[in-house]
Amino acid sequence: MRKFNVSVLIVVLFLLSACSSTQKSTGVKDDGKLDFTIVQINDVYEIAPLDGGKWGGMARVATVKKEYLKENPNTFMALAGDFLSPSVYNSLKYEGNRIRGKQMVDAMNVAGVDLVVFGNHEFDIAETDVQSRINESNFKWISTNTFHKTDKGISPFVKQTKEGDERFPESYIMELKDADGTTAKIGYIGLTLPFTKVPYVSYTDVFTSAQKKYDELKDQCDAVIAITHQTMENDIKLAKEIPGLTLIIGGHEHERHYAKIGNVYITKADANAKSAYILKLNINKKNQQVSVAAKIIDINESTPFDAATDIVVKKWTDIGNANYASLGFDATKICMATGKPLDGREPYTRTTKTNFTEMIVAAMEKASPTADIAIMNSGAIRVDDILQMPVTQYDIIRSLPFGGSIMEVEMKGSLLIKVLEAGKNNVGSGGFLQYSSSIMKDSVTNNWTFKNAPFDINKVYKVAISDFLMTGGEANLGFLQKIILIL
Repeated sequence: MRKFNVSVLIVVLFLLSACSSTQKSTGVKDDGKLDFTIVQINDVYEIAPLDGGKWGGMARVATVKKEYLKENPNTFMALAGDFLSPSVYNSLKYEGNRIRGKQMVDAMNVAGVDLVVFGNHEFDIAETDVQSRINESNFKWISTNTFHKTDKGISPFVKQTKEGDERFPESYIMELKDADGTTAKIGYIGLTLPFTKVPYVSYTDVFTSAQKKYDELKDQCDAVIAITHQTMENDIKLAKEIPGLTLIIGGHEHERHYAKIGNVYITKADANAKSAYILKLNINKKNQQVSVAAKIIDINESTPFDAATDIVVKKWTDIGNANYASLGFDATKICMATGKPLDGREPYTRTTKTNFTEMIVAAMEKASPTADIAIMNSGAIRVDDILQMPVTQYDIIRSLPFGGSIMEVEMKGSLLIKVLEAGKNNVGSGGFLQYSSSIMKDSVTNNWTFKNAPFDINKVYKVAISDFLMTGGEANLGFLQKIILIL
């Protein structure tokens, strides 16, 4: 039988009681306020830094998130669409299969991405590849207006796991708690512009779907945030139609945007993680107010690499270089050692000619010396960057990641004028056309000319043209198909 010293027990019990009493009296009280942070990136096609290592890189993005996590454990990273495609990696192979965005998901998982929505370019790749990337992802997908179309009907996309299928939510509620015990619920909706029409995807109307889900969330949540991949124009429209939104985290444009429409903030960062928006939100449950502080930060050489993410980036860089070598390319080989920087930025390539677009058209003309004219769509150029000297083979490959070929077709002048006019009307989009310098539009007569003379509408011209344009898949150019060679 064990014996206890009663006096010792009394002392121990007294100390425990005093300790418990002290904890209760000095415990932090719920102040009814909660802060959380969102690190926003969008339209990221490159896992490695660009411009000779000066800008972007997923290893630097990972560092940014970790720094803000130290400041506030309620920190999350959102990517507002377009990351599986387009990429030069999509034409390469790894372990017998096309890579098709695998490198991005791998890097995003390690970098700590939390929330994503579909971008229109996610559907550039095959249905089976999209499903594989979804299954490999560790982050949450939110899809309010974009659904999977199969032989069985239309339903949400799913992540296939060992435990079973996880349906993509049309809306998502994130439950937060801070150090003093304040709790908050943040509702999210995810919207994608219905641009890429493929058989396995079905869209519902962006604004109707958003309104429906917002109405379901507004009374359950302390704030409702839309993560979108659509034009700034439509983000502004969304803010006007649903003024109760707290924030619209946007993508699709490749340059930074900021607006405040009523009380709704709209933010978009630069493509390829050259910048990130840091969004700090404060929930005040006492007065039911939400405040937002938004600032954009450059991600450049001043941002160190996260070691774990950098290992993944280097792994895929090595895989890519090995692929290029097998195809006869040397990714590091210099093509142009000196000269002016080449402007491949989308705001310019989709509205006018640049020295880079002129160089690409000139290369098409050289590849097809018997053609009268060369035409390509600006959407084929995906670098969205200024290529600084020296320019490497990798810079050229990543500038035109879709690949494809040049077709030689014959067109009557009447059809050519129709094509050129459609391209002019596509200004600001990928359907804006780049063409030979021998083509002009007379500012006085408003007529199209070839070598300073009006097009002969009945004459047949030989045209070097990107094969994609001949599918009729470009905006306002659906009439242009391979079966129509002469009109």
